[in-house]
Amino acid sequence: MLETPVITETADQLTACISIIVPRNEIMSAMGPAIHEVFATLAAQGIAPTGPWLTYHRRRPTDTFDLDVSVPIATPVTASGRVKPGKLSATKVARAVYQGNYDGLGGGWGEFCDWIDKNGLKPREDLWECYLVGPETTSDPSAWRTELNRPLADQ
Repeated sequence: MLETPVITETADQLTACISIIVPRNEIMSAMGPAIHEVFATLAAQGIAPTGPWLTYHRRRPTDTFDLDVSVPIATPVTASGRVKPGKLSATKVARAVYQGNYDGLGGGWGEFCDWIDKNGLKPREDLWECYLVGPETTSDPSAWRTELNRPLADQ
C-alpha cells in the first residue's frame, strides 16, 4: 500500500555509508552485511544514529544496484574499512511511504513514479529509501514501512 505522496524540502544529513554496486539478484545478500558493518563502525566510534537506516541510489536500479547503504548521524564518522563519511544534501523531493513486505517495493515505486509523472514533476536520477519499520522492528511484514524519496530537478 502506498500512502498519498507529498512534496517536501529536506535538510542536509550527514551519513555513515558503504558504497556498493551489486547485481539485482545479490542485493539481499549484500545489504545485510553492509548495514551491520556500518552499525558496528558507529558503535566502535561512539556515534549514535539519528534515525532509521537508508539506501541512497545514484540511479534507478536496473540489472545492478549502485547505492550507498547509510545511517544518518549528527557527528562525522571516521573512515574505517568500507565505511566512509557521506552526506545527503538538502533538496526538494517527492516522498511517499510504502507499507508492506519488501517484495512489493518494486510495485510501490512504480505507483509512486506514475504519480510523479501524472503531476508533471521532473525527477532526478537519484533516489533513496528510508526503512522506517522493518524486520528488525517487527516480524509482521504487513507492518513494515519504507519511505520513498525522489529528488526533483529544478523546474
